[in-house]
Amino acid sequence: MISDPASADWSLDPLLEKDTVPIGDMPLCHVRLINDATYPWLLLVPRRHGIIEIMELDFIEQAQLMSEIMQASRVLKAQTQCDKINIAALGNVVPQLHVHVIARSRGDAAWPRPVWGVAPARSYEKSDMDALLAPLRQRLALTPV
Repeated sequence: MISDPASADWSLDPLLEKDTVPIGDMPLCHVRLINDATYPWLLLVPRRHGIIEIMELDFIEQAQLMSEIMQASRVLKAQTQCDKINIAALGNVVPQLHVHVIARSRGDAAWPRPVWGVAPARSYEKSDMDALLAPLRQRLALTPV
């Protein structure tokens, strides 16, 4: 993890950790892949203790978060050739601030509806996950975790 005094007491909510795979760290966010091959789906979690809402980050961190969301969106769209990127920061189930960046395609299981609750999660085959993660790590210039 990046050496950052502001993230010293940060930890990932166990519910976010449960169905995700760590990819690496950006300057502000810890990046994970949702283990659901139905949709290429990243999770960005700012490494800040006790933050629930984007507005609770200071102004510089808000700008950094937006920059990291846009970078993740561009890379995911380029890599998957999807039709649309969905971005969401809901936090109704897990209050820890986290941002979903989801690649959507016109033929996916939920199109055009939101992805939540439409299709049961389908875990990645190891080879498919490796094929997705290697270029993501490189294109996002992530620090390994």
